[in-house]
Amino acid sequence: MSAARPRRILTVCLGNHCRSPLAALVLAELGGPAVEVRSAGVRDKWVGHPAHAHMVTAAAEAGYDLSVHRGVHITRDLLGWADIVLAMDTGNVTALRALADEKAAPKLGLYLADRDVPDPWGGEPAAFADVVRLIQDGAPRHLP
Repeated sequence: MSAARPRRILTVCLGNHCRSPLAALVLAELGGPAVEVRSAGVRDKWVGHPAHAHMVTAAAEAGYDLSVHRGVHITRDLLGWADIVLAMDTGNVTALRALADEKAAPKLGLYLADRDVPDPWGGEPAAFADVVRLIQDGAPRHLP
């Protein structure tokens, strides 16, 4: 008997610079071998760049190492790869709907079912720490 394929989760935010890389890391660490997780951004400004320094610090304080992250831009191939696509906010969902075909569209949803994960960009370090807590609290509902 072969083991089932891991659930493929794609997390998406604006630049793949703060929220979605952290969400991917949290889901991967909590989900273990039951999940395969990637992240991407709807804008390409941070492609190839590390995560935001404040997010790297806030993640480290919570026990997560974002130091190896490099930004990725969303593609139709990534949408096709994923079993579920978790956007950090409604603006990201709107951008994803413009890119998604009829097969990918039903996979789209918000990371937090009832609200956005606020973008900490430009905020104080405490805003990044708040996002870390929100992402950690929201993770279990996405894991098998």
